[in-house]
Amino acid sequence: MSSKKHLRATTPTVRRVPTQRPGPAGGKRDQNRLRRLTQLCDAGLAEFLERGIEAVTVDEIARAAGTAKGNFYRYVEDKRDLVDALIAPLRAAFDDAMDRCEGATDAATDVSGLNTAYMTLALDLLKLFADHRDLVRLYLQEARVPGGGARAPVADLERHVTARTIALTKVAHEHQLLGKIPPEVSALAVIGATERLVLAHLRDGLLANEAQIATSLVRMVMEGIAG
Repeated sequence: MSSKKHLRATTPTVRRVPTQRPGPAGGKRDQNRLRRLTQLCDAGLAEFLERGIEAVTVDEIARAAGTAKGNFYRYVEDKRDLVDALIAPLRAAFDDAMDRCEGATDAATDVSGLNTAYMTLALDLLKLFADHRDLVRLYLQEARVPGGGARAPVADLERHVTARTIALTKVAHEHQLLGKIPPEVSALAVIGATERLVLAHLRDGLLANEAQIATSLVRMVMEGIAG
């Protein structure tokens, strides 16, 4: 268990909201509730990374968090709710980055402007990877597995990433800033390359220079897809 201590989940938000808040917002009891919820998220994240979401039980998460199973259900509805709480910050950060890139792409008048928009997106995603390394690794490990049950939030995010990337690519096509490859094909190719590079970096330690990964990926897109 000592090897898991470095794992930290982002401050969680969950669907379950107590009918009566335990004291005023930001008060001691409210802080204690958030601390216990964070402990469950940290424990769940560590277990999920080691054995996969479906293999881990609520009992094991509660035990790893140092609490009873009954306390688990005081803070989350079920294991899926816990996964949803873990994944939510990734979706929010991804959407922020895509919103900025869509605006810049829509405003671009030439390939140079598109290159700037894509490089900014790459740097935004690089920060996302740095801020949420273990959550990104969990997403990449689980995104290609059938998405029922507790995995549903991961599967939902995977579909969302695909839809937004295709939509972004269509904007570039509408401005005639990309080549003739269909947006769906080029978007899926970029997603696949990006996810494989990031997984090789985060899980396998094969690529050490994160900035070089981002720069090389944008160059590949601009030289290959935009050509």
